[in-house]
Amino acid sequence: MKDLCDRTGLSRQVIHFYVEQGLLPEGRKTGRNMAYYAESHVERIKLIRQLQHERFLPLRAIRAVLDEEDEGLSKEQRRLLVDVKHRLGSLGIAGSDEPSLVPLQPLLLRAGVSRADAEGLAKAGVLSITKKKGRPHIAKDDTWTIEFWGELRAAGFTAALGFVPSDVAIFAEQVEATFAKETELVKKRMSHLSPDAVARMVEAAMPLINQFVARYHESLVRKFFASIQA
Repeated sequence: MKDLCDRTGLSRQVIHFYVEQGLLPEGRKTGRNMAYYAESHVERIKLIRQLQHERFLPLRAIRAVLDEEDEGLSKEQRRLLVDVKHRLGSLGIAGSDEPSLVPLQPLLLRAGVSRADAEGLAKAGVLSITKKKGRPHIAKDDTWTIEFWGELRAAGFTAALGFVPSDVAIFAEQVEATFAKETELVKKRMSHLSPDAVARMVEAAMPLINQFVARYHESLVRKFFASIQA
């Protein structure tokens, strides 16, 4: 562990946190307080830090990227997905190689969210806080998470009632599981199509799937309360 800390410049606590979050595999244990780490651990940590500090990805998104890396895409699948990426204009993906940052503090003030809650959302893995000229920033694409949390707080889901930022992991985990299955379907069933065709289908399906999820959730809530008898 000491060597791994020296090689990566990270503390034991950060490395253990990465392991706990499923971003980094555990070392090969050789005793109660001894484990060996391979060069692959160093490379994995470098990739995590790059995705955090150059791409500004939250931890949950990094885990999804690493899962894809571990699973391995064929050259044909990777080429298709790269071509599709450059055609997804309506999703704001094409040409997004340089993510833009926004200052965190003004956003917190507008949304009525505390810095502690923002850090809690980052720890939950749904956004990444980075420093720019000594001030905290987040990716512009992640501002909605702060606004969302502010609206929940305003609706009465307060800390006094026990609601904490880590609660969003309930929803994030389900969305991630769904997304993993979606990408598997794309790879298995659409790899023979042209990038243009896949991009058109993805762009058309996104709002439909989002609508289904929202309406199905509402349906479950209605049916739950309808089943409650006085």
